[in-house]
Amino acid sequence: MTATFITILIWICALGSGLMAGVYFAFSTFIMAAFARIPQAHGISAMQSINVVIVKSLFLPLFFGTTLIGLFLAGWALYQWDQPGAVLLLAGGLVYALCMFASTIVFNVPLNNALAAMDGASAEATAVWTRYLKEWVFWNHVRTVASTLACALFIAALAA
Repeated sequence: MTATFITILIWICALGSGLMAGVYFAFSTFIMAAFARIPQAHGISAMQSINVVIVKSLFLPLFFGTTLIGLFLAGWALYQWDQPGAVLLLAGGLVYALCMFASTIVFNVPLNNALAAMDGASAEATAVWTRYLKEWVFWNHVRTVASTLACALFIAALAA
C-alpha cells in the first residue's frame, strides 16, 4: 500500500473521529441537559425522534466508516510496526473501536431501544427516562472522550 493512501486513511479517521467527538460533545454538554429540563414526555419524544432520524443520516456511514478504517489502520500498524506513528495508529484505532464503537453497541443502543418502546406519558416512563438520562449520558461521555483521544492520536500519527 502506498504511503499516500495510508495518509489519506489517517486523515479520514482524524476527521471522522473529530466529527463524532463534536456530536457526542454536544449531547454531553447541553442537548441532554436541555431534554432533562423539559417535560418528560417531550424529552422522550425528542430523543426518540433523534434516534430515528440519526440512523437515516450521514451519521451512520461516518460512525461505521471511521470504525472500520480505524481498525484497518490498527492492523496496518501491527504489520508496519517499525514505521513512524505505528504505535499512535494502533492506539487510535483501538481506542476508537473499543471505547467509542463497543460502548455504543453495548450500552447506548440498548438504552435507545428501551426508550423507543416507551410511551413518554406512561407511568413506567419516569423510571426509564431517569435511568436513560443517567446511564446514556455517562456512556456518551465515554464516547466523547474516546473520540477526542482517537482524533488526537490520528493527528499525532500524521505528524510522526
